[in-house]
Amino acid sequence: MPLSPTSKLMADAFGRKRGLAAFNIIHLETAEALVAGAEMAGLPLILQISENCVKYHGGLVPLTRAAQALADRSTVPIALHLDHAEDEHLAMEAVDLGFGSVMYDGAHLDYEDNVNATARIARYAHARGVYVEAELGKVGGKDGAHAPGVRTDPQEAVAFVAATNVDALAVAVGSSHAMTAKTSTVDMGLIAALRRETGVPLVLHGSSGVPDQDLVSAIRSGMTKINVSTHLNCVFTRAVREYLEANPAAVDSRKYIKAGREALVPEVARLITLINDGR
Repeated sequence: MPLSPTSKLMADAFGRKRGLAAFNIIHLETAEALVAGAEMAGLPLILQISENCVKYHGGLVPLTRAAQALADRSTVPIALHLDHAEDEHLAMEAVDLGFGSVMYDGAHLDYEDNVNATARIARYAHARGVYVEAELGKVGGKDGAHAPGVRTDPQEAVAFVAATNVDALAVAVGSSHAMTAKTSTVDMGLIAALRRETGVPLVLHGSSGVPDQDLVSAIRSGMTKINVSTHLNCVFTRAVREYLEANPAAVDSRKYIKAGREALVPEVARLITLINDGR
């Protein structure tokens, strides 16, 4: 089926107080595995392409076209989202290429600059029917709003949403990016307050570091969109490493990348099910 609008998938999850999985593409093989995992689970998925991924591939178009093709033949709803774009022009390019949503990340800016830049993106995207996610936090090192110790203030979040007209808000509640161990402690009370005060769907970044049961609790407390990347990268890489260790003479990259892709599919299905159903 064609790409699904992110707005539709988010509205459904938000209304049912369920989670919606949003997993990052790294290259074609991960995109294939993510869609196959969603089909195995029989549940929708948001495919995400980050600004870092765009830089790695030298542009946005190739992976965009691949994701669109995978969605066209998928048996479950697939949406396409631009993740962590600090470049306003890149966010606008994604809108023009047919993305269902874009995340403009102005968390590295001071508050007023973040508001102004995010509002510009929101106006551009909304005029073309595209859903907008933003991030609110203080400068706190590489992770911005998700640096250790940083938290989103509910009243500041209310003002930010009103000033920018964004559709969803990524918030700092205790998670952090690029974690390979599930040791984050997420503030469930803060999530509930942010959900109550802002009235918009909340997004949890850095979910790879959050234990499964805490992900479920975070969704029940008010989170909607759950972003995962590093954990899935670990699954893929572990399978590749195991294949190469078992087959030291291997030279055909398709064989060991296939091992990574095949290992990823059931874990994607498991995690999507956990996020959607709390099981």
